[in-house]
Amino acid sequence: MPAPMLSPKIPHVVILGGGFGGLAAARALGKRSTRGRVRVTLIDRQNHHLFQPLLYQVATAALSAPDIASPIRKLLRKNANTTVLMADVTRIDPKARVVVLRGEEEKEQELAFDHLIVATGMQNAYFGNDAWEANAPGLKTLDEALEIRSRILRAFEGAERTRDDAERDKLLTFVVVGGGATGVELAGALAEIAGKTLARDFRNFDPKESRVVLLEGGPRLLPAFDPKLSEKALLSLRGLGVDVRLNTRVTNVDANGVQIGDEFIPARTTLWAAGLKASGLTAQLGAPLDRAGRVKVNADLTLPDNDRISVLGDLIALEQDGKPLPGVAQTAIQSGELAAANIVASIDGKPRKNFHYSDRGSMATIGRASAIAEVKGLRISGFIAWMMWLFIHVLFLVDFRNRLAVLFEWAWAYLTWQRSSRVILALNENRKS
Repeated sequence: MPAPMLSPKIPHVVILGGGFGGLAAARALGKRSTRGRVRVTLIDRQNHHLFQPLLYQVATAALSAPDIASPIRKLLRKNANTTVLMADVTRIDPKARVVVLRGEEEKEQELAFDHLIVATGMQNAYFGNDAWEANAPGLKTLDEALEIRSRILRAFEGAERTRDDAERDKLLTFVVVGGGATGVELAGALAEIAGKTLARDFRNFDPKESRVVLLEGGPRLLPAFDPKLSEKALLSLRGLGVDVRLNTRVTNVDANGVQIGDEFIPARTTLWAAGLKASGLTAQLGAPLDRAGRVKVNADLTLPDNDRISVLGDLIALEQDGKPLPGVAQTAIQSGELAAANIVASIDGKPRKNFHYSDRGSMATIGRASAIAEVKGLRISGFIAWMMWLFIHVLFLVDFRNRLAVLFEWAWAYLTWQRSSRVILALNENRKS
C-alpha cells in the first residue's frame, strides 16, 4: 500500500523502541515547547517500558513483572503530539523514508517519516550456536525472565519428587554462562535462593545441597569494572558458595548440561548471560556495522550518509576517550535526549550537537547487602555499594507506584530472606513459561 502523505508543516518523527532511549526521546519531543512543531509515533512490539536492570530479580522471584514494567501509553499520555503503536517493525526503507510494521492482525502497514530514531536495543547472541538457546535462555525480556523463574522453581519441585539421586543432583545444579553484570547477579541470587529462601520448604531434600556454577570465558568477572572490584565480586560469590570458573569456554549446551572442554557438567538448568547482538533491523539501515551489528554512527548519532536517521543506546558503535560507549541505561537516555534536541535543531535550521556521554558510574549487585560500584573514580564495595545500588535503581524506576512496590518487596526480603513472587506461571506450555 502507498505510504501516507505527511503534512509539510509538521514533521513526523518515528521512534522504534520504547526502552530507555526511545522513551527519553519521546518525552523530550513531547515537551510543550516542541508539541506543535513535530508529530511523534513510537512503535514497540510490547505495550510496556521495561526496567531491564532489574529483570534478574523477576527471574529469581524477588519481584513480580508489574514491579519493573509500566504501560508506554501511561508514561506518554501527557504528550499530546505522540501516538503509540504496538507492532513489529519488519522493514526499514531509509531512502523512501518508510517503515513497515505488522500488528497482531498480521497485516502490514507502511508508515512514512521525516526523521527516524532507531532504539530497538540488543538481543541474546549465541556466537553461531543458536541451537543452545532452547536449553540456555537469555535474559532480555519479561517473557524470558518468567521462563527462567519457571525453570528454577520447577527444578526444585522436580528434586522433591524424584527418588533418583543422580537426577536430583542434576536438577539442583544451576549453570550460569557469562560473568558480566547479569551473570554475576543471577549467580548470587540463585545461591541465596538455595541457601536461605527455600532452606526449610522441602521435605525430601535439603536445598542447601544445590550447586551454582558460573562460567566466564575471560580472566576475570565484570571486565567493565576495575580489577580490584572484580576480585571483590569473585570473593563475594565464592563466599556464597558459587563455583566460579574463569578462562572457561563452553563448547556445547544441551538438556542434560554443559560441556566445557573435556568436562561435562550435568545440569537441568542453564542460563545464558554471555553475549548480545544488535537488533536485526540495524542491517537494513545501509550503514556500516561492527561485529555485534551495532551501527557506526556520526558523532551526532546520525547515519554517515543520512542525517534523517538517528541511532540510540547500545546500538551505537561509537568511541569516547578511546573506549567504546557502555551499553547501559544512561547511554540510552542521554543519546535519546540528544537525538530529540538535534531533530528540533535541524527543523529550526540550527547546527546539531555531537554526543558526549556523561558517565554516572557503574554498579552490580552480588547478593543481599553486597554490591560493587564505580562512580567518578571512587571504587566502593559491600553494604554501602549495595545501598547506593538500591537507591539508584529505585530512583530510576519510571513509575512512582513501582518505586513503592519495589521498596516494600526489598525491605520484606531483607528482613525475612523471603521472595514473594515464587509462583510458577504456565502462560504457554509451548513457550515453556
